[in-house]
Amino acid sequence: MGAGHGHRLHFHGHSVVHRAPAHLKILLLLGFVLTVVATPREWYPVFGAYLAVLLGVVLLAQVPLGYLLPRMVVEVPFLVFAALMPLVAEGPRVVVPVGGWELSLSESGLLGAWGLVAKGTLGVLASLTLAATTEPADVLRGLQRLRMPDLLVQIMGFMIRYLDVVTSDLGRMVTAMRSRGVDPRSPRHWPALARTLGALFVRSYERGERVHLAMLSRGYDGKLPEAVQ
Repeated sequence: MGAGHGHRLHFHGHSVVHRAPAHLKILLLLGFVLTVVATPREWYPVFGAYLAVLLGVVLLAQVPLGYLLPRMVVEVPFLVFAALMPLVAEGPRVVVPVGGWELSLSESGLLGAWGLVAKGTLGVLASLTLAATTEPADVLRGLQRLRMPDLLVQIMGFMIRYLDVVTSDLGRMVTAMRSRGVDPRSPRHWPALARTLGALFVRSYERGERVHLAMLSRGYDGKLPEAVQ
C-alpha cells in the first residue's frame, strides 16, 4: 500500500487487538453497530454499557483516547443536525431557560437528538478503533475473506492508495489561493474555493482514467495480482 498510506488513522501497536484477524474485527464492528442502532433510544443505561465495552477495547488495544478524540471531528455535521432537531421538531414542547432567553424545545426532538448523538458517537468511535488497530491493507484482505465483491474491494483499495495524492493536490491548490490573497475560510471567497474543488474533481477524474488505461495496457482483466492488492 505504500509507506505513507493509513498513517492518519492507524496507531502502530502490538496489542492483542492489533494482532486479531481483520475479518473477525470487521464482523465484530458490524455486529456492534447493528446492535447499537437497534437499541431503543429510551434504554439509557444500555448505551452506557456499550460505551464501557468500547472503552475497554480501546484500553486493551493501548490506543490513547487523545489519539482517537481529535479524529471524531467527522461527527460534527451530525452533532449540528442533532442540535437543531429540538428546535424544528413538532409535538409537545418544554421551555428551557438559557441565560436571559427561554427556548421552546420539542420533547420528541430532544429524544431524537439524544439517539442520534449516542448512536452516532458509538459508531464513529468503534470505526476509529478498527482503523487505529488495523492496517488498511489488512482491512481489504479481511473484506476479501468475507466474500465482499472483488470490484468493491479494488475500488476501496484505490481510494486508500490515492487519498494522499488528492489531499496533496488540494493542499497545493489552497496554498496557491492564499498566495494570491484568497482566504478559503472567508464566505466572500467561497466561489473561488468552489472553482478550485471543481478543478480538483476534474483532475482526479482524469487521473483515474489514465490509471485505468495504464492498467488495461498491462493486461488488467478485472482482478488485481495479489502483490498489488
